[in-house]
Amino acid sequence: MTGAVGYHGGLAAEQIAENAYVASGHEVLARRWRGDAGEIDLIARRGDVIRFVEVKKARTHARAAERVSPRQRSRIMLAAQEFAGACASGLESEMQFDVALVDGLGRLEIVEAAFF
Repeated sequence: MTGAVGYHGGLAAEQIAENAYVASGHEVLARRWRGDAGEIDLIARRGDVIRFVEVKKARTHARAAERVSPRQRSRIMLAAQEFAGACASGLESEMQFDVALVDGLGRLEIVEAAFF
């Protein structure tokens, strides 16, 4: 996906993921949060756990999963530390890194604790 189609497809995928997190009792803390280390697609909390969610859209869930690179995981973890550092509980916050995979039909698969 490129250009406007890719951008709007990404927004739709992020909305699908957000809806699923809200439906499962999460409070959305931020959408497309940007810090010095980079952007995090979705940040949600349920209880004491803050979830940092990378949303990927592709024709299949497997193809979407392949698009989460080691460099991207590292960037997300650095950005998460930046976000958590500004929270009341700071870096003592329990953090989890999820990947939300959306296929070409709009079906969602959430991989919880996808990386550390």
